[in-house]
Amino acid sequence: MVKVIDFHTHAFPDNVAEKAIPLLEEQGGIKAKLDGKLKSLLNSMDKNGIDKSVVCSIATKPSQYYSILKWSEEIKSKRIIPFPSFHPDDEEWEKRIDEIKKKGFKGIKIHPYYQNFNLDEKKMFDIYEKVESSNLILVSHTGYDFAFERIRKADPEKIIKIKKSFPTLKFITTHLGSWEMWDEVEKFIVGKEIYMEISFSLQFLPEERVKKIILKHPSEYILFGTDSPWADQGETLKRLKKLKLPDKIEEMILYKNASSLLSRTRF
Repeated sequence: MVKVIDFHTHAFPDNVAEKAIPLLEEQGGIKAKLDGKLKSLLNSMDKNGIDKSVVCSIATKPSQYYSILKWSEEIKSKRIIPFPSFHPDDEEWEKRIDEIKKKGFKGIKIHPYYQNFNLDEKKMFDIYEKVESSNLILVSHTGYDFAFERIRKADPEKIIKIKKSFPTLKFITTHLGSWEMWDEVEKFIVGKEIYMEISFSLQFLPEERVKKIILKHPSEYILFGTDSPWADQGETLKRLKKLKLPDKIEEMILYKNASSLLSRTRF
């Protein structure tokens, strides 16, 4: 049986989840598939045959950095790979990156909407340079976000600017390149050596279009992701398998690409 790594999930400390999930559901007009607790994510992984999950945190203000870092240390295990977060407005962002690396984490999560920045801002380029030189993975929300006004903060043209400026940065675009900007994904991203994970996208596009995008993209640059608890891990797996991709490519998406990427982030 093919192993599976989910490269995009979210979970919270139990007391935070009980408040955060209802609030996020109301803000986004969407119902979560899980309650946001780590135990529920692990149960979902067991149920659906998922070996490991990357748990992405988002610091919505600078003061959240240490609580996120502490919780990330607590949950790190063979099956849970936490990606902590710092806020780009944090005056000590360089120190944060150094600390995240020193503590052995493999990556960082950023979100242009929840953290209120544009991907191609100058201050972000300083951050990208530091993350690149630190050999860390950077997962960013890309495309629109269903909970926010449709302002272009993280579109494919901005992604291309990052790729050209930081060719060795392990920058992961989410939601099949950019959520609900898939015409632009096909125009600017498909075919280039840019990582795309597939979370929260398969249910919004015809199967044939998803298959075409995946098959036209370098197969070693596609990752499986679900965005749990906002999508069901099992349902996302079913949708991917329904595409009937070549076995080799499906295995790369589900496990090999993520495993290779994570193993290359060592210190």
